[in-house]
This record gives sequence, structure tokens and C-alpha cells, in this order.
Amino acid sequence: MKNKFMSALAAIELIKSGDTLAVAAVGLIGYPELLVRTLEEKYLAQQSPGGLTIVAGCGHGNWDHRGDSRFAHTGFVKRAVVTHPETVPPLRDMMVTGEVEGYVFPQGVMNQFFRSIAAKQPGIVSKIGLGTYIDPRQDGGRIHPSAEEDLIELIELRGEEWLLFKAFPINVALLRGTTADEKGNISIENEGVQLELIELASAVRASGGKVIVQVERIAKAGTLHPKSVKLPGVLVDAVVICENVQVDHMQTAGTFYNPSFSGDLRVPMYQTAASSESLTAQDIIARRALLEMRPGDIVNLGMGIPGAVLGSTAGKEGILDDVTLTMELGLFGGQPAGWPDFGVSYNPECIVGPATMFDFYHAGGLDIAFLGAAQVDEYGNVNVSKFGKRFCGTGGFIDISQSTPKVVFCTNFNIGLEAEVANGQLIITKEGKVPKFVDNVMQISFNGPLASRQNRDITYITERCVFKLIEGKVFLTEIGPGIDLEKDILQQMKFRPIISSKLKIMDGRIYQQGRMNCFA
Repeated sequence: MKNKFMSALAAIELIKSGDTLAVAAVGLIGYPELLVRTLEEKYLAQQSPGGLTIVAGCGHGNWDHRGDSRFAHTGFVKRAVVTHPETVPPLRDMMVTGEVEGYVFPQGVMNQFFRSIAAKQPGIVSKIGLGTYIDPRQDGGRIHPSAEEDLIELIELRGEEWLLFKAFPINVALLRGTTADEKGNISIENEGVQLELIELASAVRASGGKVIVQVERIAKAGTLHPKSVKLPGVLVDAVVICENVQVDHMQTAGTFYNPSFSGDLRVPMYQTAASSESLTAQDIIARRALLEMRPGDIVNLGMGIPGAVLGSTAGKEGILDDVTLTMELGLFGGQPAGWPDFGVSYNPECIVGPATMFDFYHAGGLDIAFLGAAQVDEYGNVNVSKFGKRFCGTGGFIDISQSTPKVVFCTNFNIGLEAEVANGQLIITKEGKVPKFVDNVMQISFNGPLASRQNRDITYITERCVFKLIEGKVFLTEIGPGIDLEKDILQQMKFRPIISSKLKIMDGRIYQQGRMNCFA
């Protein structure tokens, strides 16, 4: 039996200059920090291996020095094919300036893309990204003109337009698990998500590369239950035991280990949904958003207000048993955690791989999705990806927003707003200075006209009003109690929406403390 166990430095010696390297993680959840830190230290000491291409199926960072930010050194990386560079500012900035060739794929497409490499197919064919900056007729997923190669191609198949995301070999995968047995079989019992472990390892094996896995501990061969093994040892070339797990092997960016994230303990949900003393503008948005749900709905909560506030608001409202909240990382049920644990859920009912979850999403499996929005124009286009020279990417936003029959965008009306809730209404104490409802979005992350032609239900909820996308135009349909239509809404927008002939006041329950009984 070949000994696959080695030190982090010995494992990193398997990586050569010019290799294409992929890491499986979401934020810092599942991130093999020890391996990447050791790789960084070797490069800084020896300037080798350099000229790497790195591939990320999700955002791999937490806005600090950890995660893929460790690759942000001149000459270390030549190209990055990512989904959400916002979480790794140093590397993102190198892509924005063109020092690193930067490409963005939709997260779900990327998670499935690894399968096409594993099967030695030419790539993945999908409609996800049509009409957005992913489309070659716009930016083709490029962050800067230095990214000259066309990785995404517009094709026609059976009389319809599709996008071909072209496959390329991946030489190395850096992965993480909980336990490895002596044969290199990997289990993930302490992890909160499954990640694309098998997809990436299979892709690397098909490319003739090396799979390196960081784990917490070693077990005797034959002692792991076969159903708990998520990565067979035949796909693993090297295993590294992490000695300092509280630093290099945390369950999430903010938590060393919470058994309710991994399904080993179910906690009372009121422990995760403590009530605040007073309602905020974000609470108003989240409470109004809950009124869009129906009992039995299968729901996705995206980043921004949905991920930060809506999950806990649903817990406070006591409806978690009436709907199924999901996370694109493969989580069904439970209550999604907020920062710094975003990406896992308390008390999940089922955990699958992200590629499988996006199969479900792409097929229209969701009833409703709640997503953030940074800019909206009069045609309902939404930008969440680019702001001047700052490029954020979109993660699974495009996959979800293009595939779900009902999409609710949740956003503050403008940037810089200060407000309080009193006497059953929102009191604006300081108006924001940067509008979110603009003449032209900087980049199209969601194509409003396309969604309108597909007759999908699109809503935009703010703390002071609600808009609907109707026949390709944005309609104002609800206004908050005490809000002045002209001063507080129309004068704060760069375009004039169509005002519905049935304009109504937002539900007063939203502005009152306590449960709304939204399913009553």
C-alpha cells in the first residue's frame, strides 16, 4: 500500500510552474489554508512555482490575507478563472489592472464545468449568462482586455443560442476533508458543505494531474464507512495532516466548529434568531420580502440583505417548517447562517454537492429566489458585479436569477441612507447620496428585458417602496406609510418609473414589532 501521507511542503513540491490549479471552497469554508499558505511561502522564498492559472468555483476569501488572497504576488499567478473575486481584494485588484488575466464564470456553470473536464468533453453548453456580461457580445466574462483568449463562445444549437464554456486541463487540485484512512479515502464529517470534491478530483485525474488533500486526522484502512467517504483514495495522490486545526482548518471564516452546521446536532432555532430592540431599514426590506413567500415554497437566499437578514427574519417569524430554504452550496432546509458563517446552515436537512444543486436550480427547481441588487435601470436590468474600477463578480447570482420563475431583489433604496422605524412607519433621518435606481447600469448581471419576455415574476423591494417588472418596464406598485412619493422616491431616482394605477400602501404589519403571521 503506497504511503500517500506527507508534509505540506513535500506535497506542494508536486506543483510546477505554469500549472493550472483549482481549490474547492466557499469563502473560507472547506478552504485548505495550510496547503495554500505553504505554497505562498515557497513562492516568496524561491519565486517558484510561478505563472500559475488558478480556478475557483466560488469566492475563496474573507476580505483579508487568507484564502486566494495569498496568490496576490507579482509573477505568482498568470490567469484566474473565478466566480466571485470580491472576497479576495488583492488578487481582484490585479485582475482589474490586467496584471493577472481575469475571467468570471457563473458559479453553477463552473461547478458543473469540472464534470466536462472529468469526462474529457469539449466544455459545458448552457444558456446561463446569455444577455449578461458573460455573453461574448458583451464582455465574454473578461475583467480586463489583457484576458485575450476566448473562453466562452456563442453557439447555435437546434435553432437556439447557447454559450459554450470551453474545457481546459486542470493539473492540480487542493482539497480538504476531515478524516483520511491509510489508503487516502476521504470523509468530510466535520464540514458544513460537500463542495465539488469528486468533480474536481476527477477532472484532475482526467488531466493527468495531482490531487492533494488536507485533513484533520488519519484512520486505519477499512474503518471509514463507505457512505461517509466522499473522495475515494484512488483519486488522491497526497494527504497532509493539519496540525494547527484551529488556525488552518476552521469550519467557516468565523467558527472553528459548530456541530449544527455539519448535521451532528440540531439546535433550537430561537438561539440563532435573537430579536433586536428596534427595527431597521434592512428589517423592513426582509419583512416585506417574506410576504412574497408561500407555504411549501423552495427558496434560495443570495448574498446581501437576503443572506444577512432574511434567513433570521424567517426564523423569527416561525415559518422555517413551512418553507425550504436552500443555499447554492448544496444545502436543503435549516436556516442559513449570516456573516462570518455565510455559506452554511443551522440544522440542514440534506447536503449535496454544488454541481448537483445547480442541476436543480438550472432546471427551475426553485419557487422563489431572493437576491441583492446594487443598481437597477428603468428596464429592470440589475448590476451586482461592477462599480467603476471595482469588479465583484456574481457567484451564483446569474445562474439563480436566470433560472427561477419568481425573483425578488432586495436592496436599500440608495447608498448612505440612515433611517429608523417609529409609529408604524419609516423615518428617514439622513438621505443617501448615491442612487441605486439609475439611467444605465454599469454592467448587466441580470437582463430585465429577457426576463420580461420569459414572463417571469420580478420584484424589487426597498425600505420605502416596491417595484415590479411589467412588460419590460419598472412599475412603482407600493409605497411605505409616511413616505412622500415625490421627495422620497421620484427625486431620489435617475429615471421616472411608471406609477401603477393601483399604487398601494405597504402592509402595516411590516413596521410593527413582533411576528407578522405572514402565512395566517
